[in-house]
Amino acid sequence: MATAAADKPQISEAEWEARQQLAACYRVFDMLGWSEMIYNHITLKVPGEDGAFLINPFGLHFSEVKASNLVKIDIDGNKLDDSPYPVNRAGFVQHALFHRHLPDAHCIMHTHTTAGMAVSSVEGGLRPTNFYACNFAGQIAYHDFEGVTVRDEEGERLLMNLGDKRVMLLRNHGILVMGRTLPEAFIKHWSLQRACEIQVATASMGTPLLVADEVVAVHQRDLHMAQVPGGAGAADFAAMVRLVDRTDRSWRE
Repeated sequence: MATAAADKPQISEAEWEARQQLAACYRVFDMLGWSEMIYNHITLKVPGEDGAFLINPFGLHFSEVKASNLVKIDIDGNKLDDSPYPVNRAGFVQHALFHRHLPDAHCIMHTHTTAGMAVSSVEGGLRPTNFYACNFAGQIAYHDFEGVTVRDEEGERLLMNLGDKRVMLLRNHGILVMGRTLPEAFIKHWSLQRACEIQVATASMGTPLLVADEVVAVHQRDLHMAQVPGGAGAADFAAMVRLVDRTDRSWRE
């Protein structure tokens, strides 16, 4: 995916690769129907730069994001480049909090998908009633809705409720996932979104069947045997980028 950044002398090769990967991810999210007007966020740490990360320019649709128009900011929200675009405080507050305190949160994704918001808005949240939901049994944190996330003081409660987990359903709000790599975060989001979609569909049909705890344990134990080599989500994400490239390669710019 990487290309030489010769025409971007102020940007390191590592940063340009990160910019392209993140821009591609925004286009993949849009292709999959996960855009929410000009809102929601995916952030990615800049390799080799402590406390610096990339975020989407506030005001652009996911389909308009390119490698060159992503905004580089520090952990305090200060812009580190000459981007003409602002940053949505509702995105910065939450993402900066986790980037600051969680060294393994290299990539963070937050969306308001219909299925994700629906499941986060019912008692019990995600239930082990389908294949994908079983992936997450015992691994999801929950945080009660406190209004739009623009207040720094909510951060302590977000961290406390997250604990040692890296997947969270923000109650009445939506999906939040983190990964050690962008592809890892992507496959978590994709799987959680599928789990939520299927739960919503199942709920309309009658009483769902709960998978027994011992079966969930076997399922989670054996999941790695169904993964393609190359790292969590790497092959999945690459396949989605190829689909995006069939119609629009402008994200690379």
